Amino acid sequence: MLSERVVNEINQIQKRYLDARACLLPALYVVQREHGWISPDALEAVGDLLNVPKATVKGVSTFYSMFRHRPIGRHVIQLCTNVACMIMGAERLVDILRSRYGIEPNSTTDDGRFSLVIMECIGACGTAPAMLVDSDFYDNLTEENVIEILERYK
Repeated sequence: MLSERVVNEINQIQKRYLDARACLLPALYVVQREHGWISPDALEAVGDLLNVPKATVKGVSTFYSMFRHRPIGRHVIQLCTNVACMIMGAERLVDILRSRYGIEPNSTTDDGRFSLVIMECIGACGTAPAMLVDSDFYDNLTEENVIEILERYK
């Protein structure tokens, strides 16, 4: 399930820790970086590799929201819809993404180009509405510029 490269990297990470459980987070990061998400088989493989109970691996991976448990698009749009962003039109931006790309919150476009995640707060209330595309930050979004921005991501 895990590639030789992933196994080698996790083994190197494990050497830095006295307890295998302590390296669960970095090991899960490696798996997610490699595959874009963490499958049930990958959870099991990480548990076997680190000799950590599968329930512990699953508990850690599902506790933290940064771990994905289903395939995602090539680019992840994280759009904030908290109060400031909502007041400044974020809900309308969700509607635009829905109609332009046929994407619903917490889903992926049919072509695998984008996944849309609704964020609780992006911390940009003064320049709302705001979003992240992968790790790129955008604020002062409008109905016009959100599409221009997303068209840069193929």
